[in-house]
Amino acid sequence: MSLAPTDLDDAARDAVLYSLPLYEMARMRAATCPRRGPDGQLATNERASTLRWCNGFTHSRALLTPANREVVSPNNDTLYDNVWLDLAAGPLVIDIPDMGDRYWTLGFLDFWTNPFAYAGRRTTGNRAQSVFVHGPRWQGDVPAGMVRIAAPGDDVWIIGRMLVDANDADLAIAHRLQDAYAIRRAADGAPAWQLIDTRLDGRRTQVPAPDAYLRTVSAALARNAAPEAETALLASHAAFGLIDGRPAAEAARRDAFTRALPRVYATLRDDTQAAQLGGGWNVPVTIRTGYDDDYLTRARVARNLIGALGIEEAMYPMCEVDADGQALAGSARYELYFGPGQAPEVDAFWSLTMYGRRDCLLVDNPISRYSIGDRTPGLVRDPDGGLRIRMQATDPGTGHNWLPTPADDDFYVVLRLYQPRDAHLRMRFVYPPLRRIG
Repeated sequence: MSLAPTDLDDAARDAVLYSLPLYEMARMRAATCPRRGPDGQLATNERASTLRWCNGFTHSRALLTPANREVVSPNNDTLYDNVWLDLAAGPLVIDIPDMGDRYWTLGFLDFWTNPFAYAGRRTTGNRAQSVFVHGPRWQGDVPAGMVRIAAPGDDVWIIGRMLVDANDADLAIAHRLQDAYAIRRAADGAPAWQLIDTRLDGRRTQVPAPDAYLRTVSAALARNAAPEAETALLASHAAFGLIDGRPAAEAARRDAFTRALPRVYATLRDDTQAAQLGGGWNVPVTIRTGYDDDYLTRARVARNLIGALGIEEAMYPMCEVDADGQALAGSARYELYFGPGQAPEVDAFWSLTMYGRRDCLLVDNPISRYSIGDRTPGLVRDPDGGLRIRMQATDPGTGHNWLPTPADDDFYVVLRLYQPRDAHLRMRFVYPPLRRIG
């Protein structure tokens, strides 16, 4: 059945929205899989090669500062751990050391960007453990005592976080823990590092050409099938080339898809869809374990916030305006007040981080404080237990909890909640506004 031009444009848009997470995950894998393997060897000496290493961890080794400009709105609480898994050849085992009482998490995302599983303090505890990860075609018995994680596809992205204090002693301990992370093949216990051809230049973030997009999506689909309930939906999009990776033979359909790609990308860039929490606060992502049939939100997150984990693990309310709805300005002074018993409710910890509006990066300041929270040394509370946080460019003096703002820029803050409790998850927590002083 041939479609009218407007119907064809709508169908092409829906095909892009549905498949876009697969392309963006492939792009992210190409950008973040390491070029060097376990012994420092390059995947290849060819600079333009798309060969990368997978099945092995890479770790950040220091808390981020304003000097780090690669990632916008970074956290200042944890070290990051990163690994892409290829499960096509069989299950893998991830060995984790005893973590003491430290907060840590490994969040598992499938190639459709669903955060489908976790290992960590909240879910599997802090004891030494081995996590058995297998793909959809594997059958067998998981060794006794191992934590089983069944992945829906052959490709998995793991994003890890490990809490660390900003001092050399605790960093050294955290580094030893990171170094103890290991991935081995379940079949023979051999190290799991292997080469993979990502087929993309991950540095290219512009709208992809239709033929490159379709080739990438088709290759991803072959290893990461759509859910069985979406078989008919995927079939309806197949005429645009999602499955076979070739542009449609019909010129009108091919042209509609070519028009749809830049239009969808432009729409997603401008579409925030943040959930409003009151007090000037909003939360950009409320995902838990999957997006179900909300393909628009899934595509928006894949394009703008790829790697977002579920809110049970961490939730990130953001504030950009004061109590009167005015943009937060570094030239003004503000106070955030949590009354007695009204501080954020978490099972791990919380922090408030400052970002400049111009570049969305941490704000340089004379005391090198980029965030403040329940772990901040010397935190001052009111006699009744209330907590006041002053936000301004100049030192408010002794007796104040100071989070410095940029002197020459607007700003925004993010309240990071690690293992948030029910009041936050059900959107019932009352978030106090930032009130301008003077």
